[in-house]
Amino acid sequence: MRTHDLPNEVRAFWRAREGNTAVEFALVAPALFLVIFGTLEFGRLLWTQSSLHYAVEQAARCASVTPSVCGTASQIQSYAANTISFLNISSSTFTSTSTSCGHKISASFNYQFIATGLFPFTPTLTAQACSP
Repeated sequence: MRTHDLPNEVRAFWRAREGNTAVEFALVAPALFLVIFGTLEFGRLLWTQSSLHYAVEQAARCASVTPSVCGTASQIQSYAANTISFLNISSSTFTSTSTSCGHKISASFNYQFIATGLFPFTPTLTAQACSP
């Protein structure tokens, strides 16, 4: 069927281009939002890992340098949790042991993504530091 055989209304509809931008955006938007939310979530994950590592380093240093502040295991755990209090991680996340290298502080934290629908898994973040 040729276009000149169609009624005028159908030909006008066939040539209309007003909604192209909306249709293109509807096709591209899911991938765009997935990239944006994925970048934000993995950036937050790396920030949390870095903060956890910083907390165990500072707690190990505190246990070695100022035993009056970080003398017991519970004081070391509280110190580590307070170092990164903005993450609301409990002190039970941290463990303290005395080893041949000195005070070894470890942490294990089950990370929760905000967008759980996009990322249905929960990675375990770990960090440890030892200071003589």
